[in-house]
Amino acid sequence: MNVEEAIKTTKQIPLEPRTLIHITLVHNKVYEVIGNALKPFGISLQQFNVLRILRGQQGQPANLSTLNERMVTKMSNTTRLVDKLLAKEYVSRSICASNRRKVEIVITPLGMDALSNMSKAVAEAENNIVKNLNKQELEQLNHLLDKF
Repeated sequence: MNVEEAIKTTKQIPLEPRTLIHITLVHNKVYEVIGNALKPFGISLQQFNVLRILRGQQGQPANLSTLNERMVTKMSNTTRLVDKLLAKEYVSRSICASNRRKVEIVITPLGMDALSNMSKAVAEAENNIVKNLNKQELEQLNHLLDKF
């Protein structure tokens, strides 16, 4: 991806801002491709992330705070995400028996099945996104991104 072409400028962009613009453009492309992979399932990338977090709980409930801490994209509307997943019957929500102020959220069997299908579509999209990079280049890229 050529940054100057992408933002339609003929000016030479200094290296530091060019790098950050480039990262932003790549982020937007990744978000778009994965979002398109999830579109047939009627689910957003954030909702997908919540389902993956709940699957990782291995049957143990999570609360809103746990979900928010573990989200890839930090956001304050985790309650709204959970409400949308509740409407699809992908998660269930209950009041904790030992602490009535705590809401516990678990993924349902329907949610697990849907997540399995979504994960296949996302994995295919992810492979497509990185197809032009070999393993060594991916490791190098991750090493450089870790420096941020």
